[in-house]
Amino acid sequence: MTKIFIRKYPVAIYFGLTFFISWTGAFLLVVNKIVKNEPIPTMDGIIMFPIMLLGPAISGIVMNYVLGKRSAVRELFGRMKLPRTKYTWLLSLFIPPLLINIVLLFLSVFLSKEYEPGFFLMGILFGIPAGFLEELGWMGFAFPRMIKLHSAFNSSIILGLVWSVWHLPAINFLGAASPHGSDWFVYFLSFTTVMTAVRIIIAWVYVNSKSLLLCQLLHISSTGFLVVFSPSPISRQHEPVWYFFYALLLWVLVGIIYSKYGSTLARKSSL
Repeated sequence: MTKIFIRKYPVAIYFGLTFFISWTGAFLLVVNKIVKNEPIPTMDGIIMFPIMLLGPAISGIVMNYVLGKRSAVRELFGRMKLPRTKYTWLLSLFIPPLLINIVLLFLSVFLSKEYEPGFFLMGILFGIPAGFLEELGWMGFAFPRMIKLHSAFNSSIILGLVWSVWHLPAINFLGAASPHGSDWFVYFLSFTTVMTAVRIIIAWVYVNSKSLLLCQLLHISSTGFLVVFSPSPISRQHEPVWYFFYALLLWVLVGIIYSKYGSTLARKSSL
């Protein structure tokens, strides 16, 4: 009976398991501070995110095993390779750093020098665990099953919104201006507009390349270069401004993708 239920609602169960693992881990890290009504130290906020990464990864592997045993897990890791005949999709890795720099250079010239891009090269390391672990679940399990019921475009929007909400426990400690204090909700809105667009682009790459590894690398590029080029120091009131401008460029790109590929996000030849 349980297995029938899991097979009927695999994505919903995956999301529930992911949120439970990630949010429980984040809560246990800071529960002592919450009970004592003490502020959560920035270092705890930084540590919280790597703990949360276990949720999508563990859930993706477990759900694949429950529904398909070892062969499904082998197939999951088998998708962690670059497309043999579609190397042009590697160019998608340059989308985040290119658009981030366009936005920041524009704002630094026309609004304020505060928006000049930084260059914290070690920041790319922040993207590596996020990309490799998270995509085992988001694109390794959830998305391939979501597109059985909805179009790839609609599925990626839904997944992007879920992905954004999943970040909530750590949202006050993400970005260069963390903690965001009373401005956290505005930051979260700007963050969500960016993340949802990025998820659509990741889905577009996956549909056409069938490469989970390429999705992981694109996620690394997105997260890593946000850290590398984020202007620092920057006020918590101004950080959402450049996020919204960055989101605008991403959504323009999404519009171009949709106009060319349609709701399937796929080339006609790959259908």
